[in-house]
Amino acid sequence: MTASQAQPSSLKEVAGTIVLIGAGKMGAAMLDGWIGLGLEPSRVAVIEPQPSREISALAARGLKLNPDPAAVPDPAVIVIAVKPQVAAEVVPAAAPLVGRSSVIVSIMAGQRLAALERALPAGSAIVRTMPNTPAAIGRGITVAVANARVSPPQRDLAHRLLAAIGAVEWVDDEGLLDAVTAVSGSGPAYVFLLAEALAQAGAAAGLPADLAERLARATVAGSGELLYRSPLDAATLRRNVTSPGGTTEAALGVLMGEDGLAPLMRQAVAAATRRSRELAG
Repeated sequence: MTASQAQPSSLKEVAGTIVLIGAGKMGAAMLDGWIGLGLEPSRVAVIEPQPSREISALAARGLKLNPDPAAVPDPAVIVIAVKPQVAAEVVPAAAPLVGRSSVIVSIMAGQRLAALERALPAGSAIVRTMPNTPAAIGRGITVAVANARVSPPQRDLAHRLLAAIGAVEWVDDEGLLDAVTAVSGSGPAYVFLLAEALAQAGAAAGLPADLAERLARATVAGSGELLYRSPLDAATLRRNVTSPGGTTEAALGVLMGEDGLAPLMRQAVAAATRRSRELAG
């Protein structure tokens, strides 16, 4: 596995056309990131049956909206950003767009490299990824795995485009993506549940419900930002908040007990990992 790299400072010099198939929440977040890093709209083609007003406005700046494949010969990158439920329809339809130098980047959950290779032209260079929803604010994390056809320059280009929405990690073992899905793909829901449960606990302790919700929201968000910015690991930050014999230690005695958060989280991640494998078939 290779470590994540910093967000690219600019995409202005990226060569070739970028095709984005699907411009829902994740696809739109990627497009926003690319444009924000200087990629000219005229270098992008978007295939989206229900484009947003923002994407339609970019068409006035040169973005190619729902073009004929002949209008985008041999694109540098084809990003498939649709729901996995429509993969059987969308992926074969993308085949005419694939050129000799194209790399296909899939952000479809559960769609394995082998399935994509069967649906796309023989010898296609394919990168399978698992991003997560904080990509919407440029703070996501994406894990990627490449098939044997992906060249170093293609991998670098895919990395730069993915880094526009947050950190990027690469793995060599595709089997790890089921656990990745369970940890970072589904993980934002676990954090939101923590904020929800903390607010409910605050209300049960006597706080007005609206105040408890604001306190929980700010505490989870602020702690996450501190964890993001600090060079210290989570365990050290947790210990730094905990005074011997204090209130935090009393609470952690429950959360870190035999039936506390750690074994529950292991069970949750294991359940999500199993479900990811089932959905992939």
